[in-house]
Amino acid sequence: MTNFKEHLNAHSWDAVLESIFSKTERDVELALASAKPNLEDFKALISPAAKPFLEQMAAKSKAITQKRFGNTMQMYAPLYLSNECQNICTYCGFSLTNKIPRKTLTDAEILKEAQFLKDKGFQHILLVTGEANQTVGVGYIANAIRLLKPHFANISIEIQPLDQDEYELLIKEGLYATLVYQETYHEATYKIHHPKGKKSNFDYRLETPDRLGKAGIHKIGIGALFGLEDWRADSFFTALHLKYLQKTYWKTKYSISFPRLRPFSGGLEPKVAMTDPDLLQLICAYRILDEDVELSISTREQEKFRDHIVHLGITSMSAESKTNPGGYVVEPQSLEQFEISDERSTEAIAQMLRDSGREPVWKDWDQNW
Repeated sequence: MTNFKEHLNAHSWDAVLESIFSKTERDVELALASAKPNLEDFKALISPAAKPFLEQMAAKSKAITQKRFGNTMQMYAPLYLSNECQNICTYCGFSLTNKIPRKTLTDAEILKEAQFLKDKGFQHILLVTGEANQTVGVGYIANAIRLLKPHFANISIEIQPLDQDEYELLIKEGLYATLVYQETYHEATYKIHHPKGKKSNFDYRLETPDRLGKAGIHKIGIGALFGLEDWRADSFFTALHLKYLQKTYWKTKYSISFPRLRPFSGGLEPKVAMTDPDLLQLICAYRILDEDVELSISTREQEKFRDHIVHLGITSMSAESKTNPGGYVVEPQSLEQFEISDERSTEAIAQMLRDSGREPVWKDWDQNW
C-alpha cells in the first residue's frame, strides 16, 4: 500500500468499534501475557473488558517505561506565534468565525517569548500557529526557526500541514519534529467539525505524516482529539497509523499525544466523554503495545492526574504553557486557544518530578547540522 489512506479504508469504523466492545476478560489476560502485543491485543486493552485489569496494566506500563526510559521526563514548552487562522473548526478558539483580536508575533516578540522559556530552562520548544498561509506560511516559519535555532537544542512545529518540499526546506533550517493530529479518523465526523478552510480536506491532513516521512523528518507526532468521536475507535486508528508509519519510515521516531476536548470561548461539549480512568487505561495500553514510542501529556490535564501519570507510561510533558501568541511576556491577556488545567510554574512541576523520583530532562542531545 502506498499511503495510509488505503490502510484506513481497509477497516470499517463500526466494525472496529464492535470488535473492541466484543473483547472479553480472557482476551485482556492474553494481551497482558503477550511478549509482543499486536493491534488485536491493543483492542482488548482499550476495551471495557480491561477495566478490572487497570492496576495490572499500570504496573506493566510502569515496568516497561522504567526499562526503556529510566527515570527521565523530557520537558518541553509550546511557543504560540500566531492566532491567525483561515479554518473554521468547531472546537478551537482560533477558528475563523470567532471575533477575536488576531496577533502574529514579530521577530523581536518571538525572541522575547523565547528568552522567557530559555530562562526557565527549556531547550525543547514547540512552535504553534493557526493555519493562515499568507500570514504564517513556510517563509514565516523558516524565519522563526532561523531566529530560534541558536538558542534551543530542539525545535518542533505544530502548524498547518505542508507539502513534502516545504518540509524539506524547514528540515534544512533546523526543524527536528512535526506534530500533526488527525483530530478524528472518522471522515464524516471530521467534515462536520472542519466545514471550511484547507483543514477541511481530510485526505490531505491524513497523508501529512507520509509527506513528513518522505521528507526525512527526525520525529513525527500523531494523535486524535478525544471528544469528537468515540475515543476507543480513534485510538485504534491512531495505533494503526503508528504501526504503518514505523514500518514505512523506519528511520523516524514517533510520539503520541492525548489531547482531550477543553473549553474555549463558545466551546463544544464532547460527543463521547473520556474519564480520567479511561485516559489512564489508554496510556497504559499504548505503552504495552509499543515500548519505544514517546507518550506526551500537556497542561490540558489537571495537576493531580499529571502527578499520577508520570509514573505510568508518560515520557514527555509540558509545563507553564500559554496557548496564546505572546502569552508569556508580550501579550499575556490575549485569547487562549484552549484552557489549560495545570497552571503550576515550571519550577513547581520540576520539583514535583524530582520528589516523585523522576529527573526532568531539558536537553538530551545536540543536533549536528
